[in-house]
Amino acid sequence: MPIRQLSIFLENKSGRLAEVTTILGEAGIDMRALVISDTTDFGVLRLLVNKPEDALKALKESEFTVSLTDVVVIATPDEPGGLSKVLQLLDKSGIDIEYMYAFIGRKSGEAPAVFRVEDVAKTVEVLKNNNIRVITEEEL
Repeated sequence: MPIRQLSIFLENKSGRLAEVTTILGEAGIDMRALVISDTTDFGVLRLLVNKPEDALKALKESEFTVSLTDVVVIATPDEPGGLSKVLQLLDKSGIDIEYMYAFIGRKSGEAPAVFRVEDVAKTVEVLKNNNIRVITEEEL
């Protein structure tokens, strides 16, 4: 149950983020979550959207460097220590997290978190076997 995430490489210059959001808006793409990290020369914008294939096509047509990667999105309990329990479980299961980010969910009591891991299938299995809800692309 991986979710496809867009990774867009952006030069660190004024207006590039606005350009991406304009292209996606004009293509009818709805953004669900985003995070951006940067260095002095470039940034990487990571997005979860409602139509990842359409977004990929629209951005490539506009000559952006963009790729799709699989991530796992879970519903952590929205309570103190909720994320810690999940991270401890993944650590004990030998699952390394390349990066993660979180966003505001639509359901009360849940705090969605996005994980980029090497072995998506193993991660989903571990989470499900420990009653951690894995969010599907349709639920986003």
